[in-house]
Amino acid sequence: MSRRILITGGVRSGKSAYAERLLSGGANVTYVATGPVPDPAADPEWAARIANHRDRRGPWGWTTVETTDPASALRAADGPVLLDCLGTWLTSCLDELEAWQRPVAEWQPAWQEQSAEFVRAWREADVVGVTNEVGWGVVPEHRSGRLFADLLGRLNQQVAAASDQVILMVMGRPITLE
Repeated sequence: MSRRILITGGVRSGKSAYAERLLSGGANVTYVATGPVPDPAADPEWAARIANHRDRRGPWGWTTVETTDPASALRAADGPVLLDCLGTWLTSCLDELEAWQRPVAEWQPAWQEQSAEFVRAWREADVVGVTNEVGWGVVPEHRSGRLFADLLGRLNQQVAAASDQVILMVMGRPITLE
């Protein structure tokens, strides 16, 4: 039986560690990392964060897939999936679509198809997914920040609606929302 669990929360709230704990005893887990592989020379802090994530799950023997096409990874997985995270996937999509510079009308149809395809794959998967909660802060000052917050907020709602359980992480503590 497939289950879909979405874990949300603020930065450093314990989302990823909690998701890892949920699947830590499982066999045949695929860890889907949705962001690009970091260049330690260009961004050592981000590379250190990624290394910390890799180290934490090292003893479990999980298969890691680094991709900006999580829908395909969800469909290809043989067992449960830990997908981390929707925000980095959205950023990669916006980069690929050059959405930061282009008018919305030029790239929005492609994004809508990508996000719809992802939600379809999510509905069929056995997955624990991680996302960032963007709805509690101030409205970002810059267009790029507003664009990201708006799109991730909408994506989170769609994925939550397709989930069996939604968990909010606050200070390392899980709160079940549904």
